[in-house]
Amino acid sequence: MTIYVDADACPVTDTVIVEAGKNDIPVILVCDPAHEMRREGARTIVVEQGGDSADYRIANLAGHGDIVVTQDYGLAAIALARGARALSQNGLVYSGANIDALLFSRHAAAKNRRSGIRTKGPSKRTKADDARFLATLRKMLKERQK
Repeated sequence: MTIYVDADACPVTDTVIVEAGKNDIPVILVCDPAHEMRREGARTIVVEQGGDSADYRIANLAGHGDIVVTQDYGLAAIALARGARALSQNGLVYSGANIDALLFSRHAAAKNRRSGIRTKGPSKRTKADDARFLATLRKMLKERQK
């Protein structure tokens, strides 16, 4: 098992590295040059500058039994199709039961923006988001040990 982090502006990178380290699980951070980061306890892959470059690299690397941490619904869908588990930075576990609705909502929001309708951005991150992510990641790692 490897944990892949879509690391472009990911607020839970350090949490992933700490928890993975406790479980001897490798972490790979994938980012573009504008968001390049190096962290002890993780390997970093820097991809070409571009909107989906990090997503494409993770999609090609992740496989059965891996965990992908991302906010991108498209990448989450690909990860699921490849047998990986996918987790949002807020602790939402992407699954076959919710990914279609999430992809549809993303499509509808993009369609509204293109037509000039203003949409709300994401809410400000809270300590509850951090706690929910940590609890969900720990649960996933514990399930792995069974």
